Amino acid sequence: MTETSGKNVGARADATVTSRRRFIATAAVAAGASVVAAPAVHAQAPIKLKFQSTWPNKDIFHEFAGDYVKRVNAMTGGRVELEILPAGSVVPAFQMLDAVSSGILDGGHGVAAYWYGKNKAFSLFGTAPAFGWDADELLGWIRYGGGQELYDDLVQNTLKLNVVGMLTGPMPGQPLGWFKKEISTPEDMKGMKYRTVGLGADLFKEFGAAVTIVPGGEIVPAIDRGLLDGAEFNNPSSDLVLGFPDVAKVYMLGSYHQALECFEILFNKSKFEGLPKDVQEILKGASDATSSTMMWKAQDRYSKDLAAIKARGVKVLQTPRPVLEAQLKAWDTVIANLSADPIFKKVVESQKEWAKRIVGFRLEYEPDSKFAYDHFFKTA
Repeated sequence: MTETSGKNVGARADATVTSRRRFIATAAVAAGASVVAAPAVHAQAPIKLKFQSTWPNKDIFHEFAGDYVKRVNAMTGGRVELEILPAGSVVPAFQMLDAVSSGILDGGHGVAAYWYGKNKAFSLFGTAPAFGWDADELLGWIRYGGGQELYDDLVQNTLKLNVVGMLTGPMPGQPLGWFKKEISTPEDMKGMKYRTVGLGADLFKEFGAAVTIVPGGEIVPAIDRGLLDGAEFNNPSSDLVLGFPDVAKVYMLGSYHQALECFEILFNKSKFEGLPKDVQEILKGASDATSSTMMWKAQDRYSKDLAAIKARGVKVLQTPRPVLEAQLKAWDTVIANLSADPIFKKVVESQKEWAKRIVGFRLEYEPDSKFAYDHFFKTA
């Protein structure tokens, strides 16, 4: 290689290195400029919603409401913060619907039977007649039998309430209740000061009972003071923690007055519609998700707490057939009387059509669970 050619090669190498250094320097400057030029990004403040239940803080129903709140807050990744409050924190239990409608509360958790005083058809969406269906089949009617549309029409068009409602959380059939002595015939309830809610009030008036409607947290004190002779609330877990075994020792199960029920989640309609669309869908989806987990939790807790009630010396009995027969006849009368209201009639006829088909299918299609249960577990 000549000296000249060696110099050319060295020059080219120096030029390449210089060019590479310029590229790196230029890229670094550009990157720095882009960082400087980027707008400052601040975390968006969470959407805070005040959410009150109609249940005492110690009741499992308030726990169910809290499960929904936890699910929403988790699913939104902190974008939404529902604040769960027990009954009475902002308004009394029976005023929760109006408080949500007016915007005093952003949302709430309760049962449609509590709004029976506004329109008796309201109770059909929580404590429907005993057509042989269960609460899960009631929710099937809500989703696929036209029930949601009828609910929305009643709430928003007939009653002019500024709320969005979601039916959720199927409940098993409720007990006849707690008494000082056993109920053997329908006549045993004549003149009795008895607590129930919703259409159950109409049903037991046919028995001649003096029905009183009070929130769950007020029942046990009323029995203790002699203001009530008997009462039902809902389930063994609630009844145990609210103190029913302290004031009565007869617990009668398996009644047709509330053979099925479900919860209701409410939001102020204006507030709800102002939320981002994906948040609206999360509020709905969380309702369905906690509907399932609530049912599974109830299976575990209710069975354990019924055993705990028995261990307290409470006499646990089944509602006798004469009382059940009288309840079904009373339902005939209640439905006939209230169907004079075209709104009530429209809803109950839709329910009957669904129940006849769905329960008819179940009874024809599924095996007898009691027959199988007795084979494996009956000892007597």
